[in-house]
This record gives sequence, C-alpha cells and structure tokens, in this order.
Amino acid sequence: MGRDCKNLFLTKKQQKLCNRDDGMVLVLLDAFRLSLTECRQQFKHERWNCSMTNDAQRLNIVKEGMKETAFLSAISSAGLVHAIAQGCSRGTLDRCSCDDVSFSAEANREAWKWGGCGDNLKYSQRFLKDFLKNRSSGSRDLRSKMERHNSDLGIRTVRRRVDKVCKCHGISGACTTQTCWKQLGPFHSIGVDLKEKYERSVQVILANRADGENELVRRRQPRPEEKIYPDSLTSPTSPGPGDLVFERESPDFCTPSKYSEGTGGRTCDKIRTCNSLCCGRGYNIRSVMVTRACQCRFHWCCDVICQRCTTREEIHLCRA
Repeated sequence: MGRDCKNLFLTKKQQKLCNRDDGMVLVLLDAFRLSLTECRQQFKHERWNCSMTNDAQRLNIVKEGMKETAFLSAISSAGLVHAIAQGCSRGTLDRCSCDDVSFSAEANREAWKWGGCGDNLKYSQRFLKDFLKNRSSGSRDLRSKMERHNSDLGIRTVRRRVDKVCKCHGISGACTTQTCWKQLGPFHSIGVDLKEKYERSVQVILANRADGENELVRRRQPRPEEKIYPDSLTSPTSPGPGDLVFERESPDFCTPSKYSEGTGGRTCDKIRTCNSLCCGRGYNIRSVMVTRACQCRFHWCCDVICQRCTTREEIHLCRA
C-alpha cells in the first residue's frame, strides 16, 4: 500500500508516526470522515452546522477558542482514538492487533472472523498521546490548555462507551464455552454525549496558582446588580474533567462571515427550527417534486420490493 501521509496536513513528527504503519493513512482518513460526519449530524439543525466549506473557515473556527472550537477538538480526538482502536482489531494496522492479545496480522484477521477480537483501545490511546504531543504538550497558554482538556474529554468519552461482547460456542447452540471481548460503542452515541457537553460547556480563563503554575478556572459572569471588578469575573472552582471548556462567546452565525456561510438559503422546519435558524428574517416557501420509495412489500425470501412515487411537497428556505 502506498504511503500518502505527506498529503495530510500533519506536522513532521505526525508524518513520521503515520509512516510507521502502511495502514495508518487510511485509518486517519477514516477518523476525519467519522468525526466530520458526526459533527454535521449533531449540528444539522443549528445555525452553525459544521459545514466549514473552506479551509479558511475551519482554521478561523479552530483558532478562536469558542464552544464550536471545543466541540471540534473533542470530536476529532474521539474519532482518532475510535478509528485507530478498530483499525487494530480489524487488521488494517500492522503494528497492533486485538486487545490484550499478541497476534500476527494473519492470526488477527482470523480472530476477527471467529468473533473474539477486541478493539485495541490501549494501543489507540498510546498512539494518540504521541501523535498529539507536539501540538500542546507542556504549553502554559490558555488555548493549549483548553485544547488538551477538550481532547482528553473526547478520548474519555470513547472509553466510557466500551462494551463487553460475548459469543457462545458449543454443539447445537449450547454455550459450552464463551468468548468475550471489548467492543467500542457506535460513534453516534459518542457524538450525542459530546453534543450534550457542548450545550452545557463552561467558559474559562487562566489563573495563577500559589506555586507559580497556572490552571483553567471557571469564568463567572456578574449579576446585573454587581459592579464589575477584575476579580469578580473569576471563580476558584476549576472545570471538571467532564466539562467542555471554551474561552470566548460565539457569534450568532446568522450572516456570512469568516466562520460560516450564514443561514440564508438553509432548509428549515416551519414548526420547529425556522424561527431560530432564520434569525428572524423569515423564510420562503418553495414547491418541489420529490421522488421516494413507496408501496413497499416483502417478497419471500428475502427482498423488499418498492415502487417509486413522486409527490409535490413544500420546503421552507431561510431568507438571506
């Protein structure tokens, strides 16, 4: 398999790690698709829908330290650790195999067929620690600490979704012996968890400790009757390991900007999402012809036969 790690946007150290395993480039691409697809799924009804139509918009989001930045950091790390762990168990990667079992590549593939090959989360986490180390390890600035915190949260979210799966072996279905292994949960469930954390994410600042080190602490907004003093914006409590953290408030994403294309022309649901998604600008109604499968019936065995029906439907599009 050709090595195309140089075509990915990686640092020199990350390219070196990628090139150590012929299958790693495919796993990294799979991780990118996995995290981006899930991001778009979770935000499909939001003003920011994770579209990022060009690299400039993506970079502007990443460097701003907003809630969306935090989510991208967490979901990207989660996608990496998830894809690498499954790359080990499926035999895509040569330098690792099933969890806790030292198989050769061929034996690894046979174990997967048999049903006893666990996703190798241990190797995945070790690899990712080295892979991401160059970006923020040892940094004392706010952005680096937030990125590390959110990245670790994404990895822990994957770890929490590990299930024990067992398969029985024996004559006539008798469970004489049982094979059990660890299997990562579906990535969509991880995306749901991270979206919930996004909704209750914590705004932070960087504070100095008595020992000269600095740490993330919650930024407390003063009540309306309070006067604003520098010290009144901070709270001594640090964010928890399960908190997604961000620095600055997000824009409304309503109009085209360096962060997004805005919401003009977006399809919305007139009952549930148009009011929020269209930012008060209203929406236009368009009549379109839609073709879908219909009058489906089951045919023994084992097909579902459908007709194609075309109907006229109304769609609602946010005004620009």
